[in-house]
Amino acid sequence: MKGLAAALAFCAPAAFAAPETFNVDPGHTFPAFEVVHLGISTQRGRFDRTSGRIEIDREAGTARIELAIETASVSTGNKALDGVLKGEDFFDVEKHPRITFRAAQVEFDKGEPRRASGELTLNGVTKPVALSVERFACTRLPFLVRLTCGADVTASLKRSDFGLTRFSNFVADEVRIVVQLEAVREEPPAVPVASGG
Repeated sequence: MKGLAAALAFCAPAAFAAPETFNVDPGHTFPAFEVVHLGISTQRGRFDRTSGRIEIDREAGTARIELAIETASVSTGNKALDGVLKGEDFFDVEKHPRITFRAAQVEFDKGEPRRASGELTLNGVTKPVALSVERFACTRLPFLVRLTCGADVTASLKRSDFGLTRFSNFVADEVRIVVQLEAVREEPPAVPVASGG
């Protein structure tokens, strides 16, 4: 994933002098979905618990992204609907407790990632999915202490590709994915200073 490594390097060139690991910030990372309901309105929901890591080696020009989304954390603002989504007709959280995404390739333009291609595993089915990166930036504000990078990511998929075919007369097949993502860099351990004497 040379593209992501280069993009991060451009955004914060002084910060990536050695291999780095970023941990997803679950308090600021929320995968959401949008799907047309009854052909008349858009039903929205999100997942409230996501974890993951981004590993970057600037010198080698390599990187890897892994995300895990807890299906039981699905939330639509409607408890009855949440119960249906957690059941066997949709996410079947007892059998499939996680949705995972592993990126394989990232394309970038002018130092910013624009498109990520990887594998999404949902409902026990793994399919290639392409993500579009709408926004990407890194910052190190005083109150954040550690370097933080964030992105807004979108994608489209067909739920039927993942075996989610129930209630097709009421819920559209096409699903739009919108992800708000932030990740914080792991700081290397401090090197002890040898005392003189």
